[in-house]
Amino acid sequence: MKFIVAGILFCLSLAASAAPDTHSFAPGTSYYFEHFDPLQKPWRPGQDLNVEEVFKNYQYYEIHFQNGGREILVNRYIQNQKEAGVRYRIRGDGGLEKLAQ
Repeated sequence: MKFIVAGILFCLSLAASAAPDTHSFAPGTSYYFEHFDPLQKPWRPGQDLNVEEVFKNYQYYEIHFQNGGREILVNRYIQNQKEAGVRYRIRGDGGLEKLAQ
């Protein structure tokens, strides 16, 4: 019985490590990042920074998690001027799919 429980826990830990790390990001809240790579697979948002930390950079990204964490809106800022946002769906394999505007 102990081996079965250990095997289940091991499988759950593998599944959790393969899933995108979006559980700590609340939908509808702005998070700021120095880098954004939509081709990264699986896509991981990385460590979010406060706006003061990224404000000093020439370029930074603001990400809003939407639709229960299954979609993101990415706004790129250059010299603190916002460019048009791009929406992505987080696919089951961890990749991002660009959505029509």
